[in-house]
Amino acid sequence: MSTLAVPPFLTNPRQDAIDLYKAFKGFGCDSAAVINIVAHRDATQRALIQQEYKAMYSAELTNRLSSELSGNLKKAMLLWILDPAGRDATVLREALCGVIDLYAATEIICSRTPSQIQTIKQIYHAKFGVHLEHDIHYQASGDHQKLLLAYIGTGRYEGYEVDPHKVSKDAKDLFKAGERRLGTDEKTFIHIFSERSRAQLAAVASYYDHTYGNKLEKAVKGETSGLFEFALLTILRCAENPAKYFAKVLRKAMKGLGTNDSALVRVVVTRTEIDMQYIKVEYHKKYKKHLHDAIHSETSGHYRTFLLSLVGSHA
Repeated sequence: MSTLAVPPFLTNPRQDAIDLYKAFKGFGCDSAAVINIVAHRDATQRALIQQEYKAMYSAELTNRLSSELSGNLKKAMLLWILDPAGRDATVLREALCGVIDLYAATEIICSRTPSQIQTIKQIYHAKFGVHLEHDIHYQASGDHQKLLLAYIGTGRYEGYEVDPHKVSKDAKDLFKAGERRLGTDEKTFIHIFSERSRAQLAAVASYYDHTYGNKLEKAVKGETSGLFEFALLTILRCAENPAKYFAKVLRKAMKGLGTNDSALVRVVVTRTEIDMQYIKVEYHKKYKKHLHDAIHSETSGHYRTFLLSLVGSHA
């Protein structure tokens, strides 16, 4: 579901390329003009603009954007110009091999569907000449590493059908592996969380809550810690309600003193073409404030204009 304010008419990629070139010319870049074009084009249109720009000016649009823009606007724009899977691959590579951020890498992996993960893996290898598994193996460790590798290596079912017999067995196995024993059988958690579909895992969580008088989420928090806990919770929350999960990530990024711009950019840019409308609803429901207003009060200048163009109005 696209939530972009894409114009209701067919755009002209060649004209867009010309207008962008004009915005770059002269002293200083006309950032407002760049935002006005790029923020209102979907993935296909953005790819066509890049092709036209290269054909006409024998230069990469991304390189020009990189030299003309700066700060958070530049970071957001360079991610946005990519297609969704290329963007995820780029964020992952940076989080695993640049400024190391295992929480960001875990969020991307554990919140994506199996088909999205397969595409990300292919692009990661094509773009960086190394397998995603290799970089995860190198940076992550212990149960966290095992879970991530299992999660990207398993082709889970993506439909909504649930196997009720498996639901009760999985809930029982998780109870036995965690709350019922001294210590935790992490293998069982890794096995169930990496192999079950979202619908199945959500059903397991619901059954667990009703049968054992405690939420599965609470059990995960009580039995695990650190990045392993974060990965399990991300998988579980995205199985139950991905929009609610991302609303929470955005809230955390903007709460307190200072803003975590890296998380703010990552979520806004990667979810705009997937489920931003739902995230906005969940954000308002939970925090009694429009996401648009929250971003407005935490950001400024062209960076603010760009993010708000992606997020769209209050609706």
